[in-house]
Amino acid sequence: MTHLLIIGGTGVLGNAAAIHFLGKGFHVSVLVRDKEKAANLKMKGASVITGDLTDAATISGIFNGIDIVLTAAHGMLGKGKNKSVNVDKAGHQHLIDKAKQAGVKQFIYTSTNFASPDHPVDFFRTKYSVEQYLISSGLSYTILRLPAFMEWHAYNLLGKNIVKKGKTTILGAGKNPANFIAIKDVVAAVDTIALNQHYYNKIIAVSGPQNISRNEIAELFGKALNIQPKTGHVPVGVLNVFSFLLKPFHPGIARIMKLSLHAETADETMNTRDSIEQFGLRPTTIEEFIQSAIKKQ
Repeated sequence: MTHLLIIGGTGVLGNAAAIHFLGKGFHVSVLVRDKEKAANLKMKGASVITGDLTDAATISGIFNGIDIVLTAAHGMLGKGKNKSVNVDKAGHQHLIDKAKQAGVKQFIYTSTNFASPDHPVDFFRTKYSVEQYLISSGLSYTILRLPAFMEWHAYNLLGKNIVKKGKTTILGAGKNPANFIAIKDVVAAVDTIALNQHYYNKIIAVSGPQNISRNEIAELFGKALNIQPKTGHVPVGVLNVFSFLLKPFHPGIARIMKLSLHAETADETMNTRDSIEQFGLRPTTIEEFIQSAIKKQ
């Protein structure tokens, strides 16, 4: 039986991946900071391991018998000991070292399509740094470069308030198109590449099927609800000021402000031919996602 270890089993990706692979008969272990939050996964048959990426001692022995590692944890919004540099860089480098020592067959690292050594936002520079660390580690790896998750960026941060209150607030003008992907499509991609040597030692971009602005997403939520949503915008000047003022107190929120500033002018689109269609699978459209999200309420 293939043994899969998911780093960060209680997040949207980790939880969905765990449930999917349990259903396929995998032995699934999840590394979590709070085992109580993983109670549903334990009930479904997952092995729950308590550990913290900021504490190397808690993750040293977790790779014994593991075939595949899937990373689904990050510290983009973290502060204090959970700040990004501790979780996303040092923590993941330690994971890679220990996975190599244990003889893990495939290390699947979830990165971002915009990872680069000179990105203006530190989180994306860190992602690039860890990609390079993994490539040079000697492990068999697959790096998935992903866009924003629909569940977070299209729903939680935008559409949720439209569904519940008929209004939302967008950081910035919301006019610049970006790419969004559904979590189930990420899981489908992982399923395809798991222990498939054709995908070893590759960086693979996996996009959503559309490039669309946040204003357009708000309109689609309104259309699906048959309402005209009230959409407010946080001006770029305010984002700029708070990206500096908040950094000493909450670097995670300051990072979001800076990223939103960057998104005003940056090209955050992706080649939609890189969707899960490249694996012979059909991607979830924004419209389909919105209909599903509304039905769950």
